[in-house]
Amino acid sequence: MAGHVSYRQGQIRYSCAGAGVVLTPDTPWSRARMAALYGSTERAALPTDAVRARTPQAPAGDAGPYVKRATCDASDRFSFSGLPDGTWYVITTARPAGQSGGASLALMRKVVTRGGRTVAVEL
Repeated sequence: MAGHVSYRQGQIRYSCAGAGVVLTPDTPWSRARMAALYGSTERAALPTDAVRARTPQAPAGDAGPYVKRATCDASDRFSFSGLPDGTWYVITTARPAGQSGGASLALMRKVVTRGGRTVAVEL
């Protein structure tokens, strides 16, 4: 999987440079958690504080052993290799590029991998 954050709100471009990227397998638990946190099981871009505020309402549990992690590089790119076929949720945070302030966003998108092919993901 080769990912890139290209998210914009109007003229404001967002960057994930240096941020962690989490890849969580789609399961009934993670699907319910995405719905509770993001209001969607497909894709979302929400203020990070809003997602954190919803955490108490999300199903409890830990997918830690099954989660994969990467880091966004300076070009807002990330990748995961050796993924088995399946459905995943890719999640990261992003801040307004070139600004010292500004609220961060939590970006989430559902992705399907098949046959060992590289999947291009835009957040």
